Amino acid sequence: MTTISNSIAQRDVQFQLHSQTNPMRFEEQGPLIVTRGEGVRVYDNTGKAYIEGMAGLWCATLGFSNERLIAAAKAQYDELPYYHTFFQRTGEGATNLSEKLVDLCGMKGGKSYFTTSGSEANETMVKLAWIYHTVHGKPRKRKVIARDRAFHGSTIAAASMCGLNFMHREFGLPFPGFVHTCAPYSYRGMQEGEDEAAYVERLAHELEDLIVREGPETIAAFIAEPVYAGGGIIVPPAGYFQRIQQVLNKYDILCLDDEIVCGFGRTGKWFGKDLVGMQPDMMALAKGLSSSYFPIAAVVLAPKIYDAVSEFNKQGGAFGHGFTNSGHPVGVAVALEAIKIYEELNIPDQVQKIGRRLRNRFEETAARSPVIGEVRGAGLMLGIEIVKDKHTKEPFDADQQVGATFDRIAYRNGLIARCMGDVLGFAPPLILSEDEADELADLFDKSIAELEQTLHP
Repeated sequence: MTTISNSIAQRDVQFQLHSQTNPMRFEEQGPLIVTRGEGVRVYDNTGKAYIEGMAGLWCATLGFSNERLIAAAKAQYDELPYYHTFFQRTGEGATNLSEKLVDLCGMKGGKSYFTTSGSEANETMVKLAWIYHTVHGKPRKRKVIARDRAFHGSTIAAASMCGLNFMHREFGLPFPGFVHTCAPYSYRGMQEGEDEAAYVERLAHELEDLIVREGPETIAAFIAEPVYAGGGIIVPPAGYFQRIQQVLNKYDILCLDDEIVCGFGRTGKWFGKDLVGMQPDMMALAKGLSSSYFPIAAVVLAPKIYDAVSEFNKQGGAFGHGFTNSGHPVGVAVALEAIKIYEELNIPDQVQKIGRRLRNRFEETAARSPVIGEVRGAGLMLGIEIVKDKHTKEPFDADQQVGATFDRIAYRNGLIARCMGDVLGFAPPLILSEDEADELADLFDKSIAELEQTLHP
């Protein structure tokens, strides 16, 4: 380990295991110590400011210093700092938020169920799918189909649903019963001479072939993000979810919607499902639900799913699932206030406006850059794919770690991005102003130019 002058950094290296971090590299380089946030910026322990181009982990939708969210948390701590939702207990906030989420999600007659994290919400949807099919006389329907490149969380079932090798290799995952179909990745997946309609049809046939091979009587659910987040910010081609839905309906397979990143205006719609025409039976919500000012997540479920839970327990049993902090009073207070702010700001329209501005700037840079293959995304959820040859789409060798190199350059320039291999991700706070969008774009432009110099000195 190299000597790190800051004592916090030394102790952090000594005592903390970090998520998604290479241990040896961390021991050599130490942490970035973030000490405070203001608006769309965070500051390190030297006072250096960074535009947080990823809102933390796609999370801080209302920035890093929203006084209303802080006040909502403080007020709730003064009144009731903790309680639970087991054994028929509730608080006024949990009831109000449950109603609000059912209404916002368009899940008329449905219910809300609270968890602490998105991983727990996705795992909950799987368990509810199992109950649903068991009640309907199909207990063998247990398998879940996810997609290549997908990210759905880090718990056992959620990680098994991920279509990313780095989520599996250390743990012997995915577990049996979790299978994967192709990603709707037009930039890499469309064949020569194939238009979007033909590509969608091919993807639908590949899904149906998988279902038939596995046995339709064994498939419980299909899970998808409306727009891929950690898998490379991939927007599906037009008509994709409508055609996929036809296949799912044919074989009585539930549709699970992972809105953990896409929800609450991120894509320029209230929910990603509304952008892509997805018709889910359940939705997992997190991150933007509270702007991550408190760890809270939720599942919103259609009436038929709740009816199955009720039917299963008609002899007097209790729903055998729960988390200590489900419906935490502080979390629901913050979430309710966050939703009020989204509504007051008309956040989907705001995101569409600023997202267009930022994307236009990225595309201007792409037009003159030899290493940008594609700019894609929706709203304030944008991805830039870096390639060795933009005409052939030839990628750089993985061991060159071009995305990680950009990441380091951007840090030096005061910009935090997210490299997903050689896809650069941007999902800044949704309160990003026009001037801040231009500043982010300027820093991106500068960083790309420096990356080009390292690749072609």
